Amino acid sequence: MLSFFRRMINSKVGIVVTFIVLGIIALAFAGTDISRVGGGGSTVGSGDVASVDGRKITTADLKQRANSAIESARQRDPTLTMASFLEQNGLESILEQITNSIALDKFGHDAGMAASKRSVDGQIAGIPGLQGPTGKFDPAIYQRLLAQRHLTDAQVRGDIASETIGQFLLAPVISARQVPEQLALPYASLLLEHRKGQIGFVPTRAFDDAKAPTDAEIADFYKRNVARYTLPERRVMRYAVVTPDMMGTKAVPTDADIAQAYKDSGNRYAATEHRSVTSVIVADQAGATAIAAKAKAGTGIADAAKAAGLESRQSKDLDKAGLAATTSQPLADAAFAATQGAVVGPIRTPLGWAVAKVDAVTAVPGKTLAQATTEIRDALAKTKLSAALSAARDSVDNALSSNGTFDEIVKDQKLSPMATPTLTAQGIDPEHPDQKLDPKLAPVVQAGFQAEEGDAPQIVPLGEDNSFALVGLARIVPAAPRPLAAIRDQVVADVRTDRSMKAARAVAKAVVAKVDKGAALAAAMNGAGKPLPPVRPIEATRAQLAANPRGAPPPLVLMFSMARGSAKMLEAPNNTGWFVIKLDDVTPGDARGKANVISAARSDIARTVGREYAQQFAKAMRDAVGVKTDPAAVAKVKADLAGGVAN
Repeated sequence: MLSFFRRMINSKVGIVVTFIVLGIIALAFAGTDISRVGGGGSTVGSGDVASVDGRKITTADLKQRANSAIESARQRDPTLTMASFLEQNGLESILEQITNSIALDKFGHDAGMAASKRSVDGQIAGIPGLQGPTGKFDPAIYQRLLAQRHLTDAQVRGDIASETIGQFLLAPVISARQVPEQLALPYASLLLEHRKGQIGFVPTRAFDDAKAPTDAEIADFYKRNVARYTLPERRVMRYAVVTPDMMGTKAVPTDADIAQAYKDSGNRYAATEHRSVTSVIVADQAGATAIAAKAKAGTGIADAAKAAGLESRQSKDLDKAGLAATTSQPLADAAFAATQGAVVGPIRTPLGWAVAKVDAVTAVPGKTLAQATTEIRDALAKTKLSAALSAARDSVDNALSSNGTFDEIVKDQKLSPMATPTLTAQGIDPEHPDQKLDPKLAPVVQAGFQAEEGDAPQIVPLGEDNSFALVGLARIVPAAPRPLAAIRDQVVADVRTDRSMKAARAVAKAVVAKVDKGAALAAAMNGAGKPLPPVRPIEATRAQLAANPRGAPPPLVLMFSMARGSAKMLEAPNNTGWFVIKLDDVTPGDARGKANVISAARSDIARTVGREYAQQFAKAMRDAVGVKTDPAAVAKVKADLAGGVAN
């Protein structure tokens, strides 16, 4: 709710945050070491964009961090460009992340904090991108990624250690949830504010004069709106898929395999017994002896235990190992040495003295090789299939490590090469939008849009069945506008819509002017010269706006930013027309005495107050440590990235 009032901006640039750094994987492989100590003092020197307690952050450092951040963000949104990143202050956020990280690290070290080697090892091993086919950390993948990013193990470990210290410092702050009632009261009251007004609609279609635009109008509109008709960057990916179905006989166990597995199974298929046992644990031997005596005289274990103020437990239909796991090994040994109906104990166990009765003995017949064949074959098939797929993946991975090309690897591994259509990052072919890509190939498209021309092919997992694909980037088609001749009918329709939209806007603007001079909204709409939909009443509370899971309707949102008696216009979606909203009445909210409303407000604020505290804590540490930035140097980096980095 606090974020609802503050209107905190959430952009598509996923790395724009206020404090800490990019997270372990983005941080660890984001760029070069920025923690080296520069010259003396804490001023910003030539070639530097910032200084933190004497540590210099150079323009090269910031550029590399920005490029790496873009690369990481494009894994989630391949359409993200450097231009949009810079427009949304992504560079400033990256610099703030770097300086915050160093400030937190400095503050933590001064306080005697450190990240252990074991902790750093664990965080590296837990990075999903560094795990091999077995799901475990793969040193080869780690070293290859270090080489690709031009990093050293020491740099990565240093970054992770710094982030760990930052997390130690910020975790207690960001987890804060305390919100005083007096702080929540104004927000709770604001939620109860009620507003009433009216809304009119000026539709675009009412102003379509059906007049065909001239060639000059069409050409001019196309030129001015060429971005509207520009196809985004598209790519063609080459790929070769490896699936379980391709493993053939490699995944089929032979009769010899089954026989050997049966032989190696030990007692798994031998005849055995299951037992059901009722038992009780007693702290002293004398008490256990008394319960055992009652049980042997005919009293049930459960009743004897209850009379002594204890509880019994039942273990039903378990083998010896299962009984030992749920009770204790000494009790299981005694129970399986006794006959049905026998009482055993007292028996010394790690938890005390046990008394038990063998309630039932169930004979479980063994299985012959013939009887166990189906079960063994199914288990072996899964194991062999997994091993075959893993071997195939290892073979392709080894070929990649040897700098094999896509064509060489496909030929050597006897795979079938395929190619996607010319696709956007969303997997759509704009020339044939009705033709849908197989959803299973979405990782292929994602990998293709993460690659650059000349990059080596890569292995991409395709599903839970351990399928994978070898993917290479075949071709990049730059963003370009469609020829006017090919889309003339669409442009003609757009010209007419634009002409009608402007006429509708002029009418809506005139209606607002009349209302501002005292006219009733309905009267102003009726005097527009065109038949328009009737005016409708609207009303809501702020709480209703905040509670809408799909987001409140824009006209209602606008009404809550208006002055009483005023009118405003708002463009409707998809060029359909213009809304005219008039605010008639405002009833202030008062949450005093409404404990449930205040409590809800406190709960909502508590979800975000920790971030507020963390921001202030980070700011205080920056001030304490000493952070200086050079705005001119940052502006220069921004200009260089805008003009020198491919979008």
